Amino acid sequence: MLETRDQDVLAALRAATAARHAELDAHTPLAAPEVDLSAYGAHLRLLERWLAPVPGWLAAFNDGPRLPDYLGPIRADLAHGALASAAAGDQSVTPSPSQLQQLPPSLSQPPAPWPAQASAAYRWGVCYVVEGSQLGGAVLYKRLASRLVPHPLDYLRGNGSPGPRWQQFLAALRANVVEPAQIEDACAGARDAFDRLIALNRAMDQ
Repeated sequence: MLETRDQDVLAALRAATAARHAELDAHTPLAAPEVDLSAYGAHLRLLERWLAPVPGWLAAFNDGPRLPDYLGPIRADLAHGALASAAAGDQSVTPSPSQLQQLPPSLSQPPAPWPAQASAAYRWGVCYVVEGSQLGGAVLYKRLASRLVPHPLDYLRGNGSPGPRWQQFLAALRANVVEPAQIEDACAGARDAFDRLIALNRAMDQ
């Protein structure tokens, strides 16, 4: 068990997820040396399937964190005409019955629900991973914007620098996740969020 006594929640979360973060950085569709629009489409579909259950799950609670609408920009980028030819033959997140038969078994079923009795701290940990992914998106936008024209990469670009929102999120995280037991729950939520994304990423490679 991760020792969290007298440890800042952010330091605990970073330690709890470092290995998982490194695995994703090395193996997601945009990790390849030569990235094309097809890889960007795969990246978007991965994130869409990962994020789709989260907003409704969070809305079922009267406390804890909330997230902006990240699914809308992802779906808008998926619908952009520049992906039409690159996406030909790829599987969508909501496939037709014929497409469903071609999906890996782990992707042909609805995602497993998030725990209905999760603590607020656990949910803060999940949102830590989601919000952190936006920082990675900003870095990817700088690297890929000129390479993947004419696609605007609006999801990666976001609404400007994600830094201010990230700092606001961290302030709220630290204010709401303080006790050792809460920090442990937050780390469990963050690990689960990474594990779900890693599992989806591996399944998409099958």
